[in-house]
This record gives sequence, structure tokens and C-alpha cells, in this order.
Amino acid sequence: MSRPPVNAFDKGFVDAWNGCLDGIDFATTAVLHIRSGQKVFSAGADLKMMREIFSSEAAAANLVEHVAGMQNVFNRIEALSCVTVAEIGGSALGGGFELALSCDLRIVAHGALVGLPETRIGLIPGAGGTQRLTRLCGEAVAKRIILGCDMVDGQVAERIGLAQWSVPDAELRGFADTTVARIAGLSIAALVASKRCIAAGGTDIKTGLLLERLETLRLLDMDDTHQRVGAFLKK
Repeated sequence: MSRPPVNAFDKGFVDAWNGCLDGIDFATTAVLHIRSGQKVFSAGADLKMMREIFSSEAAAANLVEHVAGMQNVFNRIEALSCVTVAEIGGSALGGGFELALSCDLRIVAHGALVGLPETRIGLIPGAGGTQRLTRLCGEAVAKRIILGCDMVDGQVAERIGLAQWSVPDAELRGFADTTVARIAGLSIAALVASKRCIAAGGTDIKTGLLLERLETLRLLDMDDTHQRVGAFLKK
């Protein structure tokens, strides 16, 4: 991402995200790697846009429309068949952290700050923050971050489940590149099948186990699977 200075979300940035997602061939894509070209990951809502919204007579409707646009982008990212990785090398706050929460995996630098501080200005993290954070970490952590308005560094984020990895700032880019390259070398079909099965984790166990069997049968219909299994067995 490179929308100076802080990758803030306005309508244009939302539209750009939709255009980016429209242009990716996910049939041949194993990983979507999201990193920032700025000093921060994303600071959330664009302040200029917020001033314009709140100076209008239709402030409420305009704000909800913008939030709905962000929700749509994050829903699209969450629903992607490929693995999604957010590399957080600077602050990821508000909508910026909600973007990261829509990804499968989060890698955070020790010195980065993440949080959902919307309650400070009388709003809520309404672009999926209340929902995804609760589903990810449970009510206790969600209440700490949202109700306590607690912004935490990368090490704390990993410890309480907001991220899967936290690494020293200087090692972030290399670690993220290595992790993404490793995932990219895996079977795309197996990754897609695994994501479907993980998504079914909230259902009853019998349904989940049935899905595992069906996905296994589907994979065994593919030449790539037989080639990978054959190469493994030869070792």
C-alpha cells in the first residue's frame, strides 16, 4: 500500500482496493501479501474525508455509506480462496487494523502499535472490528482492545492472539518474505481446501469431518496432488 502519508481510507482508497482485488487471478495465486510503503501500515479513516462528512447535513448517512464500503472490501479479503498475509511494520489503527484482521495471518514488528481506538471519538470499530476481533480472540481480549481502548505493541499482540508472529523491526521484511515464499510453494488446491475446512470449524464436528473427507477426495482427483505425494514418498 502506498497512499501517503499513512494509507488512510477514503472513498478513492476503497475503490483502489476493489480494483486491485478485481485484477488478481486467484486460480493461480497462493498468497496475497499486504505490506505498506509508508512508515505505518494504515492509520484508518482519512481525516480530510471525516471533516467533509461531518460538515455535511447528511453526515450519518455518508459515514455509514463509507463504513459499508470498507466492510465490503474487508469481507472480500476475508473470503478470498488464497492465503492472505498482513505485514505490519508500523501502526495499524482503526480501519487499518480492521484490514489486517480480515487477513488469515498477521506478522507484526515488535515496535508496531495495533488497536481500535474509535471509542475515543464516540464511534465504534464498525468496519468489522467488533466482529472479527471477538471471533479471533474472544470477548475478553475484544473488550480490552475496544472498550479499554488499548493499543498494544507487536509482542503483546502476538501474546494475546492478535497476530501469529512478532519479530524485531529490522527482521520484519525478511521474515515476512520468507514466510510468504514458503506458503507460495505449497499446493494452491490444498491451501484452498484447508481454508474451507478451517472456516467450518464453528460447525458441529460431524459436518467438519465430512468436509475433510470430501476435500481429500477432491484433492486426490488432481495430478498435482499425486505428483507431490509421489515426490514425498520417494524421499
